[in-house]
Amino acid sequence: MRKRKAKKRPLLPDPRFNDQLVTRFVNNLMWDGKKSVAFKIFYDAMDIVDSKKTDDEKTALELWKDALSNVMPHVEVRSRRVGGATFQIPMQIRPDRKVSMAMKWLISYSRKRNEKSMALKLASEVLAAAKEEGAAVKKRVDTHKMAEANKAFSHFRF
Repeated sequence: MRKRKAKKRPLLPDPRFNDQLVTRFVNNLMWDGKKSVAFKIFYDAMDIVDSKKTDDEKTALELWKDALSNVMPHVEVRSRRVGGATFQIPMQIRPDRKVSMAMKWLISYSRKRNEKSMALKLASEVLAAAKEEGAAVKKRVDTHKMAEANKAFSHFRF
């Protein structure tokens, strides 16, 4: 790269849970710079998760973190051209990329659900992912299967 690497800006923790990961999630959830709307959606979703959860020992935030870790992929396939052919090469994922991929998948599959409000969609997807089911977890499983199928090309790693 010609220019130097951009510095990571520090994230402020969110007001309710005092957690930086929540702020990062809300930043991904936000549309058109409407952060207060995104925070409202997230907090409403956490309230819904709190009311719908079955086990009493975990809080809504812990369930959300479990859901996030269940959606996190560990390997992905990257395209690489070798002698005119394009190979899908399985590679380990950096920890920060794991988290951002999990967040993006959780949000995108929440948006595709058939519930009334976004808070309800997000809450349903979080509860499903915490139980290791739902579309976001299926995406992780598919990603891992693809990496497993292309394991033979791992010697082309760059």
